[in-house]
Amino acid sequence: MPDPSPPTAPPSRDPTWGMCRYCAVAVPPGARTCPECGAPDPIASRDLPRVQKPLRRRLRTVNFLRSLIVVGISVALAYTMITLVLAGPPVVPDPLTTAGSYTIGPGNYTILSGAITGGDFVIGNYTTTNPLGTNLELAVYNSTEWVQFLNGQDPAPLYSIAPTYSARIVFSAEYTDTYTFVFTNPYAPTTGLSIVAYITTTYESNVGTSGFA
Repeated sequence: MPDPSPPTAPPSRDPTWGMCRYCAVAVPPGARTCPECGAPDPIASRDLPRVQKPLRRRLRTVNFLRSLIVVGISVALAYTMITLVLAGPPVVPDPLTTAGSYTIGPGNYTILSGAITGGDFVIGNYTTTNPLGTNLELAVYNSTEWVQFLNGQDPAPLYSIAPTYSARIVFSAEYTDTYTFVFTNPYAPTTGLSIVAYITTTYESNVGTSGFA
């Protein structure tokens, strides 16, 4: 038969948020522990005005420090974003825009390699500086020809300059690919003749360019 006794009313709970007595974060109504740090016995909102002064002072200090950290992080993020916007995208040097001296042993070579967009070009020059008047030759290979060259085959270069002590470089790519500029010391290894060459190259885009000299 049904129980004649009236239902027991649930215990009343403070419907307002309280505060953790340890980390000072807001605690939801009815919570018995802090959801942030797990400390027990949060301070009910109705009891906040009556907490002891040392505890009240500590809670204020914790809140102040937390706000200071949030403001500091916000300022740092804002400064970083503004700096990045003002600085613009990073400038990455193109591997085919170079200038420097290279020492090349007899029968050996040095290379410059990089991607070139179809229609763009690379200009520059080279001069042998030591010994003066010695020769240097240049051959330019696409990615397929470069692999053939490394495998000991004899691919026909897309662009070449016969052995000479000084020359101007003007290479225009007909299609987009990775190109390798091979600067070779033409003297046989038996000569023991190493040469020093000063080589400069510049990648030029054909956008807005009507031609070159």
